[in-house]
Amino acid sequence: MSIELNDSKRQAIIGSAARLFLAQGFRQVSMEKVAAAAPVSKATLYNYFDSKNALLAEVISELCRSLLETMNQAILEVNDVESSLKKIAQSFVDLIFTEDALGLYRLVIAESRDFPGLGQLVYERSVLHILPQLENYLQQLNDSGDFNVADTAFAADTFFSILKGDRHFQCLLGIKPLPDAAEKQQLINQAISFYLRGVLHAVA
Repeated sequence: MSIELNDSKRQAIIGSAARLFLAQGFRQVSMEKVAAAAPVSKATLYNYFDSKNALLAEVISELCRSLLETMNQAILEVNDVESSLKKIAQSFVDLIFTEDALGLYRLVIAESRDFPGLGQLVYERSVLHILPQLENYLQQLNDSGDFNVADTAFAADTFFSILKGDRHFQCLLGIKPLPDAAEKQQLINQAISFYLRGVLHAVA
């Protein structure tokens, strides 16, 4: 028997799970607590997510959705490289420098040892979606004949690494506050300028 899933109910489950995970930690949150907070029956919850691991992975995936949508749009704007990269960078920076994203990052690191497979599952639902998207975009730049990116996989990884930098690690450790809008814009401008000069090579 097929079960028709309701998108608004699914979003309510994801939102409730995210709030509980951030407030109480992964270990302390049961599927029963999520069902009660949504609120849905436990049977309904399991129709959507068969485990707590899968639910956390979907919370991470939902967090990354806006970035992926921005990247998909940027791929359609291959002729305006700087603008496209800035849009991707803005969406990425707005994602990683939030209390929710930092909290979930800390949570996954803390719990992955005691929950084998959790880290891999979260990685597959986030990074393994994001990196190939940018790599494909860089390959399109190569195919256009205007750029020569020697290693698109390395170039994609470098792009996000530059934007994270030391500030992201300091924020994770709680020793630096989240950057404000002006600081984020400065970071983006500097990173894109460096990236265009040092990583992407325009064909003369």
